[in-house]
Amino acid sequence: MTGHDLDEFRGEVRDWCRTHVPADWRRTQTGPTDAEFVRFQHEWFQRLRRAGYAVPHWPREYGGGMSVPEQIVLYQELAAHDAPRLVLAFVAVHHAAATLLAAGTEEQRRRHLPAILDGEIWVQGFSEPGAGSDLAALQTSARRDGGGYVVTGQKVWASGAQYADWCLLLARTDPAAPKRRGISYFLLDMRSPGIEVRPIRQATGESHFCEIFLDEVRIPADGLVGAENAGWQVAQQTLGAERGLTMLELSERLGNTGFRLLVEACERADPEGVRPLDDALVADRLAALDIEIAGLRALCRDLVERHDAGRAGPADASVAKLYYSELLQRMTDFGTEVGGVAAHTILRKPMSGGWESGAWVLDFVGSWEWTIPGGTSEIQRTIIAERGLGLPREPAGT
Repeated sequence: MTGHDLDEFRGEVRDWCRTHVPADWRRTQTGPTDAEFVRFQHEWFQRLRRAGYAVPHWPREYGGGMSVPEQIVLYQELAAHDAPRLVLAFVAVHHAAATLLAAGTEEQRRRHLPAILDGEIWVQGFSEPGAGSDLAALQTSARRDGGGYVVTGQKVWASGAQYADWCLLLARTDPAAPKRRGISYFLLDMRSPGIEVRPIRQATGESHFCEIFLDEVRIPADGLVGAENAGWQVAQQTLGAERGLTMLELSERLGNTGFRLLVEACERADPEGVRPLDDALVADRLAALDIEIAGLRALCRDLVERHDAGRAGPADASVAKLYYSELLQRMTDFGTEVGGVAAHTILRKPMSGGWESGAWVLDFVGSWEWTIPGGTSEIQRTIIAERGLGLPREPAGT
């Protein structure tokens, strides 16, 4: 695609955003009921779908087919126009789709990909109380029983499980095998008997994370993805979906609405008429964050382009995740400092937004979410050192 074609496409997306991004979504999505939240998310997803913007990274035969340069433009313009995030569809359109396309059967793809476009919601059932960063230590068991499997165990960090129709589930099918070799990957219908979902109230007041308890839950044989005991390899396809475009979207949101709200906070005068921005130290820190954000956006664009060209390195995704998560913390911490006591009185934020809402205390508390799941910052540094820089492996037990 030529530069002229991309400019035309950018103009089309920009015009669409001006007409279709709900102008008041931040207000209506602050304090909605669960039903209102789900309905808004479904309507926004369908609006994007009708425009061809909901799943641009999927193959054309399933409703996608955009080139990588077009996808970059799309996410840039959605962020620039402060569009809502696809919170409930995120796991479905990224993790579930990537798994099904890479390792699912044709029947599994025919069953679920169209359903996802119609609004089917998915949750990821990977982490457990004793198996977070060390995911391969999971203990949820799946035993063969007749024509299927019976699963018992517990999952945690299951974002949005209270809304989910289906679950991407890892369970141990061979307890005697080395821990990465005895895991299988399943598609679990969340309406199955024996499932209990318990939302966890967080420090922000939200209950986004959940626990899932599985008590003798039956999964038919066609719910297995890939070969039995080969679930660890399948899971890498799922986790790989967090790379590239998802980080690009988050970096663009941070650099658009997030930074704009931070500048506004610095320009806002206190009761004595003093603006934080008039302080040279504040102006200097704001400028430094602007430079860091520009670097993050360039890094994520480069990652997407090199991944598409088959030139991404084994630690590139870890670099992007580490940079984003810790920059998000620094930025929201600064927003909290600039906001002063008044920032501590804002106790709600839009549910269909991200981690850059301008409710600085809540944003800062929520930012810690990004330095823990998907591999803590310490694990990301280890990956960068060992896989990216070729340094010796960390000694066992340290």
